[in-house]
Amino acid sequence: MNYELTEEQELLRRTVRDFTESRVAPVAEKLDREERFPYELVKEMAELGLMGIPFAQEYGGAGADTVSYAIAIEELTRIDSSVAITVAAHTSLGTMPIYLYGTEAQKKQWLPQLASGEQLAAFGLTEANAGSDAGATRTRAELRDGEWIVNGSKMFITNAGTDITACVTLTAVTGDGEISNIIVPNGTPGYEISAPLKKLGWHASDTRELSFKDCAVPDENLLGPRGKGFHQFMEILDGGRISVAAMGVGLAQGAYDLAFAYAKEREQFGRPIAKFQAVQFRLVDMATEIAAGRNLVYSAAWTKDQGRPFGKEAAIAKLYTGEMSNRVVNWALQVHGGYGYMDEYAISRLYRDQKILDIGEGTNEIQRMVIARHLGL
Repeated sequence: MNYELTEEQELLRRTVRDFTESRVAPVAEKLDREERFPYELVKEMAELGLMGIPFAQEYGGAGADTVSYAIAIEELTRIDSSVAITVAAHTSLGTMPIYLYGTEAQKKQWLPQLASGEQLAAFGLTEANAGSDAGATRTRAELRDGEWIVNGSKMFITNAGTDITACVTLTAVTGDGEISNIIVPNGTPGYEISAPLKKLGWHASDTRELSFKDCAVPDENLLGPRGKGFHQFMEILDGGRISVAAMGVGLAQGAYDLAFAYAKEREQFGRPIAKFQAVQFRLVDMATEIAAGRNLVYSAAWTKDQGRPFGKEAAIAKLYTGEMSNRVVNWALQVHGGYGYMDEYAISRLYRDQKILDIGEGTNEIQRMVIARHLGL
């Protein structure tokens, strides 16, 4: 097995790291405090080709592999999770359904502006009463005179309400025991978007509740065959779990970096706390767990790139890195002591941002159920 990254992958890592350290790090705390969406950073990431990494160049993407995509998401999250989830949700959830299941006409209509990052896309799956039980969706769409009439609501949807959002792809009941995916452009009459939701973390990320009341879209906005929506979004979630797992690694790495630097600078009892074995052992445990998580993410991404079934690998990576990042960020804040509890220190933001990694894209409990099925249990 070859664990070395290619020259292109190493170049991407350096490019994203330079961008995050020079452009994201100086404004991350302010964006978080003001709960302000990072439009300028999104524009710059689009110019760097980061908004469409895994999509073919013919549609405006970078034509790179899943490992490269995971590397980019990890590096973004190392500095700021809000910026990272904006890219991850746009790529894995918003744009990927059109890329995988769209007709050629749909791809030509939507992908150029989405893969290039000119506009963003959202994915409407979760509802107030359909979270872990995603198949319990109550949003309905009825075909009348060549149009789908959508009624219902969606909850906790990322990227749906920005000024540059193009559309949301939503799941809806289109018949008895039948779920389909439908593209709804922003601005369609009957499609209403709530004010940004208040969250524990990811303050600079756009999260909304969506409602649909007799919202009519053309029949050609049906994504893929009618009735295949459940199968489609399960595949989308498998791929999305790799990006969320990469976020877990990136957040843990960022927390470790902060703790390491603080431990070298902070002095107690006449010497830096990094000289005390209790702190050293904690940093060692953090580094060890991060290395294990990174290998799981790369393994899942590589398996996907080989065209092999990767659902188990993605779920394992997502489960481990979610729980690992929880441990690491907690340890990192502990190394900071009382200062870690102050908002002026970045570790407090990472601490708040971490918890959703145990919930989004399938809770830890759901991941264990998915893995159990793959194990034949």
